[in-house]
Amino acid sequence: MRISLGSDHRGVQIKARLIQSLTANAFEVLDEGTYGDSSVDYPDFAEVVAKRVSDGQADRGILICGTGIGMAITANKFPGVRAAPCYDEVMVEMSRRHNDVNVLCLPGDLIGERSIDDLVLRWLQTDFDGGRHAERIAKINKIEKENVNERSCRPSDHGQASANGQASANGQANGQANGQASANGQASANGQASANGQPAAADSSAT
Repeated sequence: MRISLGSDHRGVQIKARLIQSLTANAFEVLDEGTYGDSSVDYPDFAEVVAKRVSDGQADRGILICGTGIGMAITANKFPGVRAAPCYDEVMVEMSRRHNDVNVLCLPGDLIGERSIDDLVLRWLQTDFDGGRHAERIAKINKIEKENVNERSCRPSDHGQASANGQASANGQANGQANGQASANGQASANGQASANGQPAAADSSAT
């Protein structure tokens, strides 16, 4: 099984430990970073891991940050990804059995004395129950697909605003052009006009 593994700076030490334990248990591990203690943005690493799982380049994903919440929010933006923050034995097992979670999000600040290695192995070795739970996952997939299709067909707010702005600009331009034409027309009718379309002063030499 291929595991894509990523963390921010708050989970980098746990990630290093997991790489060793997973490799020792014959899992193929893709280390997606981060690689140091410097502060980084968790969405950058959640994106890489979630994309791997969504595209089928990894069988499962594991993400680690302070609470696991931000990682899960980001990962769940990708089609086919079911990410959940878990921090104990019951959560990791039920996330697999009932929800078929394929991206585990671990809270590095909340694990405490629990063995992170045992939690992850339990999650990886627990199968999906299927049955009625498969029907519920199918409904989730249907909602996801319909929502993505609906939004892809909807004009963006930016595009709509641009169209309206263009219409307003054109309308204003047309109005100005028509107004200018009327002014010029009036000036022509008077037979006298200055360059700006205003009537010129009468010629004092006219008889």
